[in-house]
Amino acid sequence: MRHEPDMTGGMAVELLAGRLLVASPMLRDPNFERTVVLLVSHDETGALGVVLNRATEVRVLEVLPAWGRLAGEPGVLFEGGPVQPEAAICLARTRPDAKELPGFLPIHAGVGTVDLSGDPDGLGEQLLGLRVFAGYAGWGAGQVESEIAEGSWFVYDALPADPFMPRPDDLWAMVLRRQGGLTAALAHYPADPTLN
Repeated sequence: MRHEPDMTGGMAVELLAGRLLVASPMLRDPNFERTVVLLVSHDETGALGVVLNRATEVRVLEVLPAWGRLAGEPGVLFEGGPVQPEAAICLARTRPDAKELPGFLPIHAGVGTVDLSGDPDGLGEQLLGLRVFAGYAGWGAGQVESEIAEGSWFVYDALPADPFMPRPDDLWAMVLRRQGGLTAALAHYPADPTLN
């Protein structure tokens, strides 16, 4: 884990970019119930991530035709979070032998963001997966750390395939199950019907 020095004289901030925030069963916010968020960036000023398991019915081909052919199954837009739903963030996973890609900003283990204003031609053979998210989840300075400390989120290492699961609805339970022990039992926690 990377730490960044805290210039205020306090403890170092644990940098969580590239890790998963998994909603605990006690998180009652309907925007995040049973969600898995990949943190795209995190520092002392705040954090930004995308919800990995909220697929829409809108095909990427309908809104970004040039990128739609690269979108993995299901080839739809995902609700990345409640902040700026009109903004798009694209995640991609590169092949291990991929050359340096223009417009690709690495996050962790071959996964990074892709600049959608660039040209997708020629990227297909270098990518193992691509997803487009409408909106994002954002936290101000110290906010995500507070929510983690109060038990709203579990923090786990991400596997490179997590953002590109063909069955994203299964991701929340799958991530909990792979932790083993008592945490794995939480995968069977019933959803709150009042939040749907």
